[in-house]
Amino acid sequence: MTEPRDPDSEQDADDDVDLTAPQAATEALRQIADLTGRTPVGAVSVAPSDEGWSVEVEVIEDRRIPSSSDVLAIYAVDLDLDGMLLSYKRIQQYTRGRSAGGVKS
Repeated sequence: MTEPRDPDSEQDADDDVDLTAPQAATEALRQIADLTGRTPVGAVSVAPSDEGWSVEVEVIEDRRIPSSSDVLAIYAVDLDLDGMLLSYKRIQQYTRGRSAGGVKS
């Protein structure tokens, strides 16, 4: 027979490892760098989802000279509440200094 869980015990608090939004962003950057081998620029959005966190990460896909012609991409990353990767996919690719519609910004 197992003992009932004490909701105030330190052991139970350690079992709850749900990520905060900044932690989810950091974890998404790390996992995209590991999976793609490319340099992440930063997280451009973080939002809670039904399963955990949805994070969009901007990545340098191809460095060029001058850097204004670098090719960048946005990856959508889904993490569970513990930071485990559920899925990722590239959702946008563009040249630095141009918006998704091809307009110079």
